[in-house]
Amino acid sequence: MSEHRRKPPQPQGGGRAAARRGQSGSSSGRRAAPRGATGSPSDYGTASHASESYGPGGEERQYGGRAEARRAAQRSGGGRRRAAEPGRRGGGGPNGPGRGRGRTAPPAKKRFIDYPRAGKYGWRRWTPSWKLVSGLSLAFLGCLVIIAGLGYAMVSIPSQNAAAKSQNNVYYWADGTQMVATGSGENRQNVDLAEIPKAMRYAVISAENKSFYDDSGVDPMGIARALANMARGGDVQGGSTITQQFVKNTYLSQDQTVSRKFKEMFISIKVGTKLSKDEILEGYLNTSYYGRGAYGIQAAAQTYYGKDAKDLTDSECAFLAALLKGPTYYDPAGNQDLDSRATPKQNRQNSEKRWSWILGEMHKDKYLTDAAYQKAIKKYPEPDGRKAAKGMTGQISYLVDTAKKYVLAHSDIPQTQFDQGGYQIYTTFEKKKVEALAKAVKKIEDERLDPKKRELDRHVQFGAASVKPNDGAIVALYGGAGYENGHFTNNADTAGVPVGSTWKPFVLAAAMQYGTYRSDGEGVSPMSKYNGDDNLKVKQNDGTYVLKKDNTPFYQKNESEYPWGYITLRKAMEQSVNTPFVQLGMDVGMDKVADVAQSAGILKGSLAYRNASFALGTSTPSAIRMADAYATFAASGKQADPYSVTEVKHGGQPEPGFSKPKIKQAMPENVAHNVTDVLENVIQNGTGTNAKALGRTAAGKTGTTDENKSAWFVGYTQQLSTSVAMFRENPKSHALLSMNGTAGVDSIHGGDIPTEVWTEYMKAALKGEDDPGFPEAEEIGEVQDGEGAPSPTPTVTAEEPSPTPSETKEDKPDKDQPEPTPSPTASETCQFGWCDGGTSNGGTDTGGTDGGVTSSPTPTESSDTSNGNGNGNGSGGLFGGSNG
Repeated sequence: MSEHRRKPPQPQGGGRAAARRGQSGSSSGRRAAPRGATGSPSDYGTASHASESYGPGGEERQYGGRAEARRAAQRSGGGRRRAAEPGRRGGGGPNGPGRGRGRTAPPAKKRFIDYPRAGKYGWRRWTPSWKLVSGLSLAFLGCLVIIAGLGYAMVSIPSQNAAAKSQNNVYYWADGTQMVATGSGENRQNVDLAEIPKAMRYAVISAENKSFYDDSGVDPMGIARALANMARGGDVQGGSTITQQFVKNTYLSQDQTVSRKFKEMFISIKVGTKLSKDEILEGYLNTSYYGRGAYGIQAAAQTYYGKDAKDLTDSECAFLAALLKGPTYYDPAGNQDLDSRATPKQNRQNSEKRWSWILGEMHKDKYLTDAAYQKAIKKYPEPDGRKAAKGMTGQISYLVDTAKKYVLAHSDIPQTQFDQGGYQIYTTFEKKKVEALAKAVKKIEDERLDPKKRELDRHVQFGAASVKPNDGAIVALYGGAGYENGHFTNNADTAGVPVGSTWKPFVLAAAMQYGTYRSDGEGVSPMSKYNGDDNLKVKQNDGTYVLKKDNTPFYQKNESEYPWGYITLRKAMEQSVNTPFVQLGMDVGMDKVADVAQSAGILKGSLAYRNASFALGTSTPSAIRMADAYATFAASGKQADPYSVTEVKHGGQPEPGFSKPKIKQAMPENVAHNVTDVLENVIQNGTGTNAKALGRTAAGKTGTTDENKSAWFVGYTQQLSTSVAMFRENPKSHALLSMNGTAGVDSIHGGDIPTEVWTEYMKAALKGEDDPGFPEAEEIGEVQDGEGAPSPTPTVTAEEPSPTPSETKEDKPDKDQPEPTPSPTASETCQFGWCDGGTSNGGTDTGGTDGGVTSSPTPTESSDTSNGNGNGNGSGGLFGGSNG
């Protein structure tokens, strides 16, 4: 500050300020310590500040007051005020004290990357300079250019002809001999663009990529979305342009990875610069998959319309273009073997909707004139039905179907790559047993059914499967009349057919394992008595009656009105009396029954709603899963998931994922042994007596459902467990039809035709095998009496298990009562709609096919109470799940 602005010195000794200054000065001529030297909190200055307070010779320089002293301190860089930043007036300079206390001086030498920024403070220190930002941006862009250049230089344009050189897949029997060679190799033929109708080209452009002739071939936003989705672990998305889809079709590696996506992008860029748009479009149409094993437009035209591509109409072109959205869901023939939702009805709706939309887009894009549009939209171009591929006749088609789904479910092989062929699939199927099962069905059909004479004998179908106990290998199955006869649904590996009384062994097993609410966890003996009378009111655990929706009591019906009274569970199983098992299921808890069924091998997706009729078999497992679950009883409680493939090779190298399923103890051994003992008695003295013709020790159970819509027999020896289902189906709606009057009889029961098929097959399958019998069952649980039942009388032999099933005496009704029907019965007639139990009332919903997408639950895994019927039967094909 200028000297002339200073205040004149205060008079000596005048004022309190002067007094204070006098007190702070030195005495006896000694120099006072400068402020800041003592370390006291009041020392806010520095040594240099203090020296300015004294004149020459050490006398104290007088200031005009505190303000003057403050200004002097500020001029010297001290004081409480913040020091000026370098470069500002009054700052300390590069060698000054810096800002505030303890600050270090900026580096004397500049860094290559000045970050954090030297000489800056606060937020400015951490804000990068424009030079740094621009430099890093240029470096990043340079790296991207280098990477893109390298990627572009390293990839080559794929040839559509290379993709066309697909091979067949070869399937082998269990003994290693070849079953069939099939695949897409013989169903692809490239054609020139001139042989492809313009309507087909425009249909694809209007539906898939309107800007095809103008774009660069790559959709950056689509790629970004796909990469972001993959990074989040979501489903992999494909390219959206025709160019990108062509690259994907012809790029043989189908690994779903980010690196493959980048390669695909670089190839698409190069394709867009090297090939003409017409060449790209020709390649796309020749390499796309149209369903039914047809790759390329020529194969698709032959498959769906039996004509060459050049002869397709505008309407047919729109139909084939619709298939490119996904033939699983747009082929009107349906694809329930792959997804339960892909029913013929739903697929037809999907196809018609997209077909009409594509024609509308073609018209809007000026590719169709008004007259051509009106002609094309007038009628849906109905495609031909499915045809059997070469070698895919008889049961071979269903065996391949089951094995293929198992491969796709147990490996990372994409279907598009698998369909390009070159795989060797080794199956568990035994040729002699497969032929024996088909022969048994054919023989009984010819003997008992005559669809030419009886209308009710039409549309009858069979499904069957045979599984090895203690292993899970599917050795045989019967899927239907064959692809060549227009039957494309695999009846052995589908859901939708209720299993009826074949479910009762799971109720009994749950009672023996867990007991009832009245037994305090103690298992229930098969000799416990329950009320077997018809029209029984079912009680809940709190003593109240089960009610219907209108709050009136629910009455359970039997097959006949015969008054059984209180009978043992063993006797109720023998004669398939419904009422004891409905009440037993309520006493045990339907969730416990479901847990036991799942532990034995039934998938949760096929379980029906847990109402009172759940105990009577309203669930819809497949034939494969039922055979596998009964195999658990045969194997003393040990369960293994069913499987149909032992090994897959590609290029001579085995593919991972095909080790045998692990065996687990699903239920206590003695529980399984007692179930087997009771089921032996069913064959010897009950509803399954037709199976006695097998001539060896066997156990099994019959099952017939409400309105006689399906009939089952599931039986086993120690070597083999086999299930047989019989049902009628409306060929259009796929709804189940009643079999009353079929085969010229009033009704079909599980102990009738299904048991005859089972016996005929097992005779041939077990020919030459020994008869080891079953392990002896030890007494289990406590004998309970149903409420109001008489006390047990051990001396009554009719109700006691005899040493061997053949010696068991059948209960005789009172002479005053009408005799029960002569033929064994096993029907689950349910009243008031309870028997529906949430199950599908129609057809063979093939949606969750059996075989391994989802493994069977562990014995301790409990199921929920949701209705998941019709899905995931987990057999030897897709094995569970819904897609399969």
